[in-house]
Amino acid sequence: MTVDKNDRQRALRLTPVSRETEERLALLVAELGRWQAAKNLVSSATLAEVWTRHIADSLQIFGLAEGRERWLDLGSGGGFPGLVIGICLAEQGKGRIDLVESNARKCAFLRHAARITGAPVTVHAARIEDVIGDFTGKVDVVTARALASLPQLLLWCEELLRTGTLGLFPKGQHLDAELTDSARYWKIQATTVSSVTDDAARILMVRSAERRADQ
Repeated sequence: MTVDKNDRQRALRLTPVSRETEERLALLVAELGRWQAAKNLVSSATLAEVWTRHIADSLQIFGLAEGRERWLDLGSGGGFPGLVIGICLAEQGKGRIDLVESNARKCAFLRHAARITGAPVTVHAARIEDVIGDFTGKVDVVTARALASLPQLLLWCEELLRTGTLGLFPKGQHLDAELTDSARYWKIQATTVSSVTDDAARILMVRSAERRADQ
């Protein structure tokens, strides 16, 4: 895996971390490189800038709810943001994150990477709709990155949001259209935060969402 030699420094300027956390993140990047060819964990086009495109992009999500202890990441894929959040929780010294991923090969990587980085992670090899009910009332934050449209995310996370879980959903240039579409069916209390890694992207912070009575 060929990484832009300046990418790591650029990413850590955007989202500074301690030396210990940087070392854990470097372990994750190294293992991603080793597994990528066989497992296709992330888009190969993003690998040259893996620190900015994946590490920093995930770190900024954790920064929006730092101090929260119980996290849930849906559709974890190659571990972004889930493994990165787990590494941050290791430094925080308390908390853990559950990762839900239906692809068995990706689950194998997630478990391996969590083990070598010391991240407090539990991996669930399952479909989201089969297990999400188990987390109602038990998690402080739910994340999902590059997974599904906002209407689908709200359907999955309805009970979590109803019981006080904060939703952190990174979104691209189509967020306004997704919000408009969602507003037809949902009353949403949310704010957006500009991404530090992509001028066209924002992170949607959903504090509550309930179905409209006429739906």
